[in-house]
Amino acid sequence: MANKNKARKRELSLWIEGARLRTLPLAIAPVAAGYGAAAAAQGAKPGLALLALAVALFLQIGVNFANDYSDGIRGTDATRVGPLRLTGGGHVKADKVKRAAFIFFGLAAAAGIAIVLITQIWWLIAVGLAAIIAAWFYTGGKSPYGYAALGEVSVFIFFGLVATVGTAYIQLGYFDNNSIIAGVAMGALSSAVLMVNNIRDIDLDRHVGKKTLAVRVGKNWSKAIFLILIWLPMLIWLLFAVLYPATFFAIGAILLIAPATLIVLTAKTPKELILVLKLTSFAALAYGVLLGWGLSVVAVSG
Repeated sequence: MANKNKARKRELSLWIEGARLRTLPLAIAPVAAGYGAAAAAQGAKPGLALLALAVALFLQIGVNFANDYSDGIRGTDATRVGPLRLTGGGHVKADKVKRAAFIFFGLAAAAGIAIVLITQIWWLIAVGLAAIIAAWFYTGGKSPYGYAALGEVSVFIFFGLVATVGTAYIQLGYFDNNSIIAGVAMGALSSAVLMVNNIRDIDLDRHVGKKTLAVRVGKNWSKAIFLILIWLPMLIWLLFAVLYPATFFAIGAILLIAPATLIVLTAKTPKELILVLKLTSFAALAYGVLLGWGLSVVAVSG
């Protein structure tokens, strides 16, 4: 009995690690920013925002399992540096990982359908389907676009603009300028996370034929793109800070962005960039939450 309990705990810990919970800040941050934009426009609806958060979280976990499965069966994860890979590491059967991916895609779809039924905005179904298709074919299928230098573009669109603008839209019923600008910032930060991940894996990806943007442009240009992506939100922050003083506190993200920048510029080994992944993810979370809070203060004070 004791051995069975240990085995179950071990299996559970594997699934939790395979879900890559450290990536979840990238799902939370844009929803927080979108909720703040809706609040600033006097249209916040917490129930819908929570459903949007459920969509983002389930989709992110689904993406993580889908990538684990697809990269694993291709063999591109066999010697990769970083978090545990369920499929590539041989810890869990590939079919089980694939099934887990689609379970979480299904949960994301269920939360999305609830949003559609409440708001009666039926074209959102097409957006949801596009998000799930994009999530699967990032590394799945015969010609995954993540292997063709389009990963950062997809992340910018879906975990930046769609997540932020969409969260505000379902509450307000129209496209809000603050959410669009914030969506650009959140998309840049999410893309920065993927970029540094691909810089870390550039040599292995080049070896296995995975032509990420980092592989296409080389390490030096990749670092330059990363720096643009991670600092662009701070320029956008200046605009918000002038118009909405309470968003000033989003400057706290710089405490994570600055060390991430320093490490990227000085790192000699791939392992050093693992910390940059964490710093950038939490910078996105800090930025999105503090920006959203600052915008929501406008509604309260108003």
